[in-house]
Amino acid sequence: MASRPDAAEASRILRELSSFGPVLAVKLYRLTLDPVPAIPTLPCLDHEAMLHEGVAPHLAVYIQDGSSGDIHEVVVVPSERRIEEDIVSTWGECSPDSRARLLSVVRQRLPNYKAQETKPSRWRGDRRVATACRAQVTLRDVLLGTDIARVKNGIDRLQTIAMLMEKQSRAASWGVRTVSGPFVAAGGVIVYFVFGALSFGMSESAVNILRYLLIGLLGGWFLYYGVKAVQLTEMSNRVWKRTAEYNLILSERKRLGQ
Repeated sequence: MASRPDAAEASRILRELSSFGPVLAVKLYRLTLDPVPAIPTLPCLDHEAMLHEGVAPHLAVYIQDGSSGDIHEVVVVPSERRIEEDIVSTWGECSPDSRARLLSVVRQRLPNYKAQETKPSRWRGDRRVATACRAQVTLRDVLLGTDIARVKNGIDRLQTIAMLMEKQSRAASWGVRTVSGPFVAAGGVIVYFVFGALSFGMSESAVNILRYLLIGLLGGWFLYYGVKAVQLTEMSNRVWKRTAEYNLILSERKRLGQ
């Protein structure tokens, strides 16, 4: 649990951010707010579900631009005096001008904090996760939509997609584990004997280099296939966590009578 100074600082920052526009929801990791705001409040699932606890206490705020209506997510780490605008979770919900305006307000209101924008990661598949989520249900509908039943149906569809992605990644991982070893071994034997019998007039050293190259390419292909399977597993977990977060927000909205 965060120290009392961090909790007080988090409450102060929440008040400062509200000058940009209405705060729609807040996610907390090892922090408390006093008083508790009358908005959806939920745990930060991304970090609660990590393998380790080496993450500083922080809060993530969904906030709406008071002038344009764009929606942003701002992550605040009080102990490190760091603020980040996460553009992945609000993909398609905010314009570059609105993002620049938010960072300007944050730097003006909180000059002791380092504010920056978090870019999407190709390795983690941020764009694919964002587009997969947005294709079924938008963050705006989750936070502001009035047809709760329709929003809930969209979240359920997204959860089904997350489960299918996870099953596909399992199938790919199983294929790599069971097939790659025998295939690489068989390929090595075939390459060794074929290039040994048909040297095409090349020297022995050149034949050996070509053998190693072909075997390396075969092993590299299976390695790439396995890495993609692991990446798909990570993306499916993140999509599933997004559905859990959306369900918690809906539950909080119902509790608060929104």
